[in-house]
Amino acid sequence: MRAGDRGEAVRDLQHRLGCLGHQTTDDQPGTFGPATEAAVRSFQHRRGLRVDGMCGSQTWAALVEAGWRLGDRLLYLRQPMLRGDDVADLQRTLGSLGFDAGRVDGIFGSDTKRALDEFQRNIGIVVDGVCGPGTLDMFERFGPAGADRQPVAAVRELEMLRRAPRTLQGRRVVLGDGGGMHAVLSATERVLKEAGAEVIVVHRPDQSEQAAEANAAGGHVFLGLRLEAGGDGCSSAHYAGHRYESAGGRRLAELVQSMVPKAVGIGDGGVRGMAIPVLKETRMPAVVCELGPPSCVVAHTAELAEALGAVLAAWAASPVEDPEPAGPQSQS
Repeated sequence: MRAGDRGEAVRDLQHRLGCLGHQTTDDQPGTFGPATEAAVRSFQHRRGLRVDGMCGSQTWAALVEAGWRLGDRLLYLRQPMLRGDDVADLQRTLGSLGFDAGRVDGIFGSDTKRALDEFQRNIGIVVDGVCGPGTLDMFERFGPAGADRQPVAAVRELEMLRRAPRTLQGRRVVLGDGGGMHAVLSATERVLKEAGAEVIVVHRPDQSEQAAEANAAGGHVFLGLRLEAGGDGCSSAHYAGHRYESAGGRRLAELVQSMVPKAVGIGDGGVRGMAIPVLKETRMPAVVCELGPPSCVVAHTAELAEALGAVLAAWAASPVEDPEPAGPQSQS
C-alpha cells in the first residue's frame, strides 16, 4: 500500500497505526494520504525498518507483530514460528530471570522453548513449553514482566566473542549479496581466504533465506553488501530491536564506517540499529552495508575488498568494545 491507495486494507492499516500511537486522522478513513504516509514512516523508523512511507510485506508483518501483548494468546513452539512483541516480552522476561532464551527478536524458536521449559522445571509447574496464564502468574511472582535487567543472552554473546580466536584463521565468514555487489563479493572472498577465513557467499535475494543459509552454515559473522543506485556514501546497520542490541554487530558496523568510506572515497552515512529480517534472524553478529554511488563502487572494487578484509580482521581481533583496562597489578 502506498500514497493514493484506497479501500478496506488502508482502513485496517490506519487502525493498526492508530492503536500504536501513529495517528492518521487528518486523512479520510480508507484513504492513504499524507498523514497515513507520515504515520507509516514514523512506525518504520521506530521499528528499525527501511523508511519509505509504503506498507510492504516487511512493514505489514511488523505492524501485526507490534499488536500482540503478553497474555493475548498462548505462546509455544510451532511451524511457522510465532512472532510478535508478546514473544519478545517473554524472551526478555526469561532472560532477565537468568534463563537463556536467545537474543530478544520476537520469534518463538527452540532457544525460547528451552528457556521456558527450564523456567517451568525450576519453579515446579508442568513442563509443557507453553506460556499461558499459569506461567504468566509465576512471572508476576518473580518480578514485573519485561524487567529492565540485562538478558542472559546479551551476557552470553559478549563472553563468546571475548573468548573467540583473535584472528580470521579458521573463522567462518558469511557474505550476503543484497544486490549489485557480485564483483565486490568475489574480490572480498579472495582477500578473506588469503587471510585463512572460511567464506560462504549467499546470493539469495530474500533476506530470510539469506539468514537461514547463514545459520545453517554455522557462520561466526555475517556481512551483507547492497549497492544503492541513488546512494552517495556508505552506511551500516546492525541488529537492534525490542530493547536489545547485538554488541558484536554494532562493533562490526562501527569498524566498517571507520575504514570503508576513507578507502573508497565516499561519504560516511553512519551506523544505525535496525530490525530488518536478515539482521533479526541471523544467529551471529551481522551487519548490512549499503554503498553508493555505483560508479564509485565499481571503480574501487579492489580497494573496497581490501578494506572489508581489514574490517573483518580488526573485528576478529577485537569483536566487542572492552572495558577500560585495569591498572597495574600490585607486586606481592
